[in-house]
Amino acid sequence: MTLSRDAVRVLVTGATGFLGGHTLSALAADPRAEPVAACRDPDRLPEGFAGEVRTGDLRDAGYRRSVVRGIDVVCHAGTWGAFWGHRREERTLFLEPALDLLARARAAGVRRFVLASTVAVGTPSRNGRPVDDLSPLRPTGFWPHADRLIDLDHHMRAAAGQGTEMVVLRLGHFVGAGNALGMVPALVPRLRTRMVPWLSGGRSRLALVADTDLGQGMALAALAEGLDPYESFNICGPSFPTMRDVLEYVCEETGLPAPRFSVPYGAGFAFGGLMEALHPVLPGSAPFLTRSLVHVARDWYCPSDRAAQKLGYAPAKDWRTAVRETLGARPPEGSRWPDLAQAAR
Repeated sequence: MTLSRDAVRVLVTGATGFLGGHTLSALAADPRAEPVAACRDPDRLPEGFAGEVRTGDLRDAGYRRSVVRGIDVVCHAGTWGAFWGHRREERTLFLEPALDLLARARAAGVRRFVLASTVAVGTPSRNGRPVDDLSPLRPTGFWPHADRLIDLDHHMRAAAGQGTEMVVLRLGHFVGAGNALGMVPALVPRLRTRMVPWLSGGRSRLALVADTDLGQGMALAALAEGLDPYESFNICGPSFPTMRDVLEYVCEETGLPAPRFSVPYGAGFAFGGLMEALHPVLPGSAPFLTRSLVHVARDWYCPSDRAAQKLGYAPAKDWRTAVRETLGARPPEGSRWPDLAQAAR
């Protein structure tokens, strides 16, 4: 399927969020695209955005039906998510609206549906080997958001070839200014407690990806020609630092203490499960450790070679720059204990 020579009308859901905002900016800078912003609060859109805005709530079935009319491509970045638990909310606030939005998009003749997923739905690296863009999907059983993303991925794969192209982007772990729900914002206040360990010596490689590279990857996936009915791409940064590299850099930049001991992944998962179980009786807005945080700290060596070849993706922002920007936006002395879940408003 070849996209029209005219400007491609690309709907970006969650357009005021970290990912959606950078996607919108990347599309607005591309003459091939006519971006359309879908959001609840237009006042929070990226400064200077002058395109069409379709205001509404994706939880509303009527809005889902109307928002896709006259659209060529949907970039679905408006995903509700949590780093732990919230099984019911993940189904009612994320999966069910996303499945219906996809159905409405297909009925409206949308040519392509792009899903913002995560590398963590696949299989971690084994023996140092690269993680393929189509590595087997592995439900965790303990992280509902990742498992519902897998459900949606399976649904998209089954629906491919029936009129709407399906593109899944397995995004790396977000870093950059304005990133409020991610690995670095979660780690900074926890490092202050001096209880954060290395996991397996901190040798695992992290699939970090910066704000502008995320926007580039989403925009290219919306506009690329010659794609198959179903595609899956790793979208990560230009390099893969180890967990030790990242945490030592964070500690150098903030003066926070580096981990002083190491535990195997099995112990990390066990302690994370215990903290989740005890959360109702312990203080704080989120558990000290969750199994999902252990999971994303595994070895995710996910090169973006296939995305470079088929999309023209060329990540450029160094992870240190992006981490520094994250820290600059959230100084450690003022960092609150993050909720690890989006507000269900």
